[in-house]
Amino acid sequence: MNNFTKRIVFGLLYVGLIIASTTLGAVYFYSLFLVFMMLCIYEFIKIIDLKSIYPYLLGATSFFTAVISNNNLVVFEDDSSEKLILSVFMAAVYFSFILALVSSRKIGIQYLGKNFLTLMYIIVPFSLLIKIPYLNFEGRFDTSIIIGIFILIWSNDVFAFLIGKNFGKHKLIERVSPNKTVEGFLGGFIFTFIAGYIVAKYCPSIQPLQWFTIAILVSTFGVLGDLIESMFKRQAKIKDSSNLLPGHGGFLDRLDSVIFATPFIFIYLFLTT
Repeated sequence: MNNFTKRIVFGLLYVGLIIASTTLGAVYFYSLFLVFMMLCIYEFIKIIDLKSIYPYLLGATSFFTAVISNNNLVVFEDDSSEKLILSVFMAAVYFSFILALVSSRKIGIQYLGKNFLTLMYIIVPFSLLIKIPYLNFEGRFDTSIIIGIFILIWSNDVFAFLIGKNFGKHKLIERVSPNKTVEGFLGGFIFTFIAGYIVAKYCPSIQPLQWFTIAILVSTFGVLGDLIESMFKRQAKIKDSSNLLPGHGGFLDRLDSVIFATPFIFIYLFLTT
């Protein structure tokens, strides 16, 4: 099986897995993205050379805090349990200062910085992502919102690649990613906006204007996310975040657009829904 065939096969499996888990319900959705988050943490801490299990513990605490705050899996008579787990998460964040303190003085600040970088770059976006399906007028788990967002992300990735490969002449940020072009970015932007129009017709949980805005956020911050991950990889002198996905590299390579666009989508929907 050549690399192109692997890319197609594993790409379809990846898409099918996301659609299936989201459609089956919140538990499957949570489970899949918990696995994705842990794999992205694994790849990222290798890139930044952080040898610690602390990011996994912090990631699990943050993720389950978000799950409980959705009040979907468990219904509480009061908010005491949510307050407890939020307190545990905050304590876990600040515990990293203690870990930096007891480490050698030479690497203490560096260790602290890498942990917080992992928190902000990987953990927070995944924790916000699993809250997005609830940001609708009814406040219930809505599969169409998350699937619609992924359709926009995939549209942007595919058309930016096709148009950039066939018509790209002007480099976007060549020192970071020599293959990204202005033409590819504009092509992805246009087709993502078109996809937003189509998605809006089949997902009435949020307004069409919101879908058009999300399309703009995806096409803008998705590309920036791709470039930012390329920056990390270039500094680490590697091509792919891992070889876990044949034909695609690693999970971070597949999810870099999602990771960086998610906080902006969450903030927008949180403020407008």
